[in-house]
Amino acid sequence: MPYIDGFVIAVPTANKQQFIEHARHFDSLFIELGAIRVIEAWGDDVPDGKVTDFRRAVQATAEETVAFSWVEWPDKATRDAGMKKMMEDPRMDPSTPGNPPMPFDGKRMIFGGFEQVVEVKA
Repeated sequence: MPYIDGFVIAVPTANKQQFIEHARHFDSLFIELGAIRVIEAWGDDVPDGKVTDFRRAVQATAEETVAFSWVEWPDKATRDAGMKKMMEDPRMDPSTPGNPPMPFDGKRMIFGGFEQVVEVKA
């Protein structure tokens, strides 16, 4: 079964294009290191909840949009090896020439790895 890494981020709404450029630059590394698919989604219908919600989870301000992303790996072993290589890759260093700056506050990103337990297809 595939293994999924999920990410929720608050991105300044004005930085949408920079977010897309940042994703295009770095998401190709995930694929290079074994990921099957990377999805970057821009918040469109992200309601405020009564107890908790995506916006509160990342402390999004009124000037920010919540982005939801995931990386699909063929299995956890490929993910673990790929993520290790990614963290060691100089292309991940924001000070490396040619790397786009991070267009959001990475300290407020929430993320985690998930084992797939159900899949329903049309």
